[in-house]
Amino acid sequence: MANALLDFLKALFGIKPAPAPVTPAQPIVPSIEPALIISRRVLMLIFDPIVDPVSGQKLSQKMNWQRPEELAAGFLADILETSGGLARYQIVQRVELNEFPLKADGFRYTAQTYAAAQRSPAAIHQPDQIDYNDLLKRFDILNKVATNQIDEVWIFAFPLAGLYESSMGGLGAFWCNSNPLPNTASCPRRFVIMGFSYERKVGEMLESFGHRTESILERVYARAKAESNLWQKFTRCEKSHPGQAECGSIHFAPNSQSDYDWNNPTPVQSRCDDWYNFPTFKGVVKTVTAAEWGSGDMREHHRWWLNHLPKTAGRSNGVANNWWQYVMDVNRVS
Repeated sequence: MANALLDFLKALFGIKPAPAPVTPAQPIVPSIEPALIISRRVLMLIFDPIVDPVSGQKLSQKMNWQRPEELAAGFLADILETSGGLARYQIVQRVELNEFPLKADGFRYTAQTYAAAQRSPAAIHQPDQIDYNDLLKRFDILNKVATNQIDEVWIFAFPLAGLYESSMGGLGAFWCNSNPLPNTASCPRRFVIMGFSYERKVGEMLESFGHRTESILERVYARAKAESNLWQKFTRCEKSHPGQAECGSIHFAPNSQSDYDWNNPTPVQSRCDDWYNFPTFKGVVKTVTAAEWGSGDMREHHRWWLNHLPKTAGRSNGVANNWWQYVMDVNRVS
């Protein structure tokens, strides 16, 4: 009552009430999401059958092909380096198999039938595809993924083994350079099976990984339109976007005119190195030729391309600025 009377008298004599104290505005601190380090535990299966029972010589030795351990070591080093240390693999289980893998229809090569298939295309068994269900059951892969014992599988084999370069399984699996693995939705976590050939080298392993990368990032940006689709921007090359080349794709360097054209000497203007400034582009443009990515060397081109993938803190339009976290952990892809 007293306060009301006081306010009336102040109003009567034109005395304005003191303004209410102003609370200082609190500064807005942006949320900085760090560039996550992603570690993946790998089950490595090696199909390397003995083809000479007398000497114990394995197929890889008879054909003078690569050693899977050396291939894996080179691949691990390249992924660690090109990701800036953000992508780390650990081989937690290694199994070497003295057998030819089972095909989807129950066929299995012998040393003799495989040698015949090597000599003549007419002797190649069809269907060629390996029996993925057999592998999943024999090595308890779905359970090991579900219980966090492993995160992905690498299979080293040979020509005509019937492997995809990469395949995805688990609940919500999507295209990963091949159709999702059937009968794997009971596993609550997605996982990738990589197929590597020890007839080839590390460059081909990086190619398989590159196609995996393309599939996953295509999915990450599937709902982004026009210029907001940063993945589509990243993959531009001179042939598809004259005067707007960026980093290209795993098959197309910025100046390529066809698949695998990694030794093209034609100079083009490219914004490839501006991706080192991502997400704050600075308009960097440079003239590039094949010399920029190894003059036709497959491994060097793929290392160059992977090295340009964004790997920094924060998010842009809801997508992490560290693209490696999606490539390595497919469970982070919505």
